[in-house]
Amino acid sequence: MTTIRKICIVTGTRAEYGLLYWLMKEISADPDLQLQIVATGMHLSHEFGLTYQQIETDGFSIDAKVEMLLSSDSPIGIAKSMGVGVIGFADALDRLKPDILVVLGDRFEMLVAAQTAMVARIPIAHIHGGETTEGSIDEGIRHAITKMAQWHFVAAEPYRKRVIQLGEAPDRVFNFGAPGLDYFQRIEWMDRPSLEKSLALKLAPPVILVTYHPATLGQREPIGAMNELLAALDEFSGATVVFTYPNADTGGRSLIERLNQWVAANKHRAAVWASLGQQRYLSLMRESDVILGNSSSALIEAPVLKKAAVNMGDRQKGRLKATSVLDTEESKRAIVTAINEALSEEFLAGLPATKSLYGSGDVSRRVKNTLKGIVIGSKKSFFDIDHGY
Repeated sequence: MTTIRKICIVTGTRAEYGLLYWLMKEISADPDLQLQIVATGMHLSHEFGLTYQQIETDGFSIDAKVEMLLSSDSPIGIAKSMGVGVIGFADALDRLKPDILVVLGDRFEMLVAAQTAMVARIPIAHIHGGETTEGSIDEGIRHAITKMAQWHFVAAEPYRKRVIQLGEAPDRVFNFGAPGLDYFQRIEWMDRPSLEKSLALKLAPPVILVTYHPATLGQREPIGAMNELLAALDEFSGATVVFTYPNADTGGRSLIERLNQWVAANKHRAAVWASLGQQRYLSLMRESDVILGNSSSALIEAPVLKKAAVNMGDRQKGRLKATSVLDTEESKRAIVTAINEALSEEFLAGLPATKSLYGSGDVSRRVKNTLKGIVIGSKKSFFDIDHGY
């Protein structure tokens, strides 16, 4: 009799859930696998839209909800949230007893889940390791999770090499590309009239889609950078601007308050959403003229749509960037200059030649098949690179 393998996926944010959606669908459709889902972090917060409800609306059953997000987003508040999370994950994983725990990325919620699983001797599969984001504490979290994990699914070859450099055996590191690109093969796109109706906003060009997260190791306070961003947008008074909420990182709540103030003063041409959902977000990206902020989606998804992106500050410093991405400092003058360049005829003429640096999709199926076939219980040894000396 075949034993059904239990694969537990942890998700803490709307964006991360969007990247994991098709992997969850692949696992749930396989008769030899049992999907378990743990929702935590921002998913369970009223402030961030109670996005666990979207998971349920999509037809998934949530096996455990781990509350950990305190009302404070100060450094001590985040650290205390992590402590609360360890207690919650200890109980959840003891009850669910998964065969493999899957975590994606570099947020503190994933570090909490990974360290709890490591102590419980539950093997870990990590997605999107090996990347660098020098403007955020996520950089250290990501590499820490790499050392806790047994298997690694990276988004590009340079990231595969970096994970191996961290001491992971090559036969445990798989470069299948970015799972978020699976949407481009399966999505039902919303057209412009449908988006306008859904958003209750006329998308008069130029359309600017903005996501700015706190750069926790940035050169300036996040609220200062946000004020520069909004001052830059004041210079484009004819533009339609749609914001999505920042993550629940240090300083995030002050950004939300400032965003709401700006949108209230520009309600004829602007809107802010806690979560758009992956279908609306990507459809809006397709209809946008500029993607602005410091979200990884500007580097991974936007180039597939051949859309201009203005990447602010150091949060994404070190990541692979397509020719469609313009880097800029977090100052009004620099942001205005970059947006104007992104809208220029010369820059627009080069966008059709944009190439994705993160694969071409069909990632979730390959990850699922790998998780299904790997041998559980094999000991991980440190892999030393031969430097020739």
